[in-house]
Amino acid sequence: MSVVIVGAGLAGAKTAEALRERDYDGEIVLFGVEEHLPYERPPLSKAVLLGDKEVDSAYVHDDAWWREHDVDVRTGVEVQSIDLAGRRVVTSSGEQPYEWLVLATGSEPRHLRLADEAGRPVHYLRTVEDSLALKASLTSDARVAVIGAGWIGLEVASAARAAGAAVTVHESADLPLLAVLGPEVAQHFADLHRAHGVDLRLGTSVTAEDLAEADLVVVGIGASPRTALAEAAGLEVDNGVLVDELLRTSDEHVLAVGDIANEQHPVLGRRVRVEHWDNAIEQGKAAAATIIGAAEPYDRMPYFFTDQYDLGMEYFGHTGPDGYDRVITRGDFSGPFRAWWVRDDTVVAAMQANDWDASDEMRASVGQAPPAE
Repeated sequence: MSVVIVGAGLAGAKTAEALRERDYDGEIVLFGVEEHLPYERPPLSKAVLLGDKEVDSAYVHDDAWWREHDVDVRTGVEVQSIDLAGRRVVTSSGEQPYEWLVLATGSEPRHLRLADEAGRPVHYLRTVEDSLALKASLTSDARVAVIGAGWIGLEVASAARAAGAAVTVHESADLPLLAVLGPEVAQHFADLHRAHGVDLRLGTSVTAEDLAEADLVVVGIGASPRTALAEAAGLEVDNGVLVDELLRTSDEHVLAVGDIANEQHPVLGRRVRVEHWDNAIEQGKAAAATIIGAAEPYDRMPYFFTDQYDLGMEYFGHTGPDGYDRVITRGDFSGPFRAWWVRDDTVVAAMQANDWDASDEMRASVGQAPPAE
C-alpha cells in the first residue's frame, strides 16, 4: 500500500511522521512545491523574523531523519492534477499512484491591489524567503506600514519595533483582533502596541497616500485555502475541502488536513477550518490513524498562540458564529492574565497571557462551567 501526501508543510510532514510512528510500513511519498524540506511557519513571524533563531530551527526534521524513516520527500515538485478514478497524481516530474491520498496544500496570503501598486516594496509573509527578505528590510531607519492588525500583522509590528523601525498599522476594524477576541480583550492588544510606539490607525481604510509615507509595506489581511487542485479533481469544496470527523473527503481514498480541511467537528457540532500550527500537527496524526484503520475522530478544540514584545499568549476553543454572552477576566494584562468567553454558562474559549502554568487548566476549562465572577 502507498500513501501520497501533497504538500510538504507541517500538516503533511506530521502525517508522514505519524504513519511511521504507528508502524505503517508501506511507501510514503511527500510532494512539496518549495525547494525546502518540511518546516514550521510560526517562527517565520516570530523567532526567525526577530533574529533570535536561524531558519534551520524551523525544519521539522533534517534530511537524515526522512531517509532513515524511508519517507520519499520530493521537493520542488508541483502536483498538477489528481485522477480519482485511477488513484494517481500527475506531477511536474511524472505520475505517482496511490492507495491513500492526503491533501495538505495549505493556504496563501490574500493580496491587496492597493499595496501591490503603491510603488513601494511589498512583503507578504508565508515562506522562508519571505521571512528572510522582510527581516533584512527591518532596519532602525525604516518606516514600515503594516496593513491588517491580525496575528501576522501584529507579530510583524512587534518585530519591526524590536529592530527600531517606525511602524504604522492600518486596520479597518475598530480594534485589532476584534473578530477573534471581542472588544473586552482586543483593547488590551491595542494598548500593548501603542505602549511600544506603534502608530495604530483603527476603523479606517488605508489609502495610497498613507503608503506613500512608508519605505516598505507588509500586508497581513488573512489567507485563502489552496483548494484549486481538489476542486479540479471533483472533490467537494466550500471554504476549504469538506471533510468528516475522520478527515475523509468526498472520495473515500482521499483525506485533507491542515489549513484546507473544513471539518465537521464532532464536539462543536458544526464545520470549522483552522489555520494554525497546532491544528496542522494534530490533524496529521489523526489522518495517519484513519489510514491505518484506527478510526480516531478529530475532536481537538482549536488552539493558537502568539508572541508580541514581552507578551506570550495561548488561546483555546472557538466562540463560533453564536458568539458569547460575557467575558470573565483575571489579572492584569501587563502580568499574568486569564480570560474566559462564556455562552449559556459554558466556557466556549479561554486564554492565558504570560501565565504558562495555567495552560492545561485553561484548555480543560473549555466546555465546562465558568469560574465564579
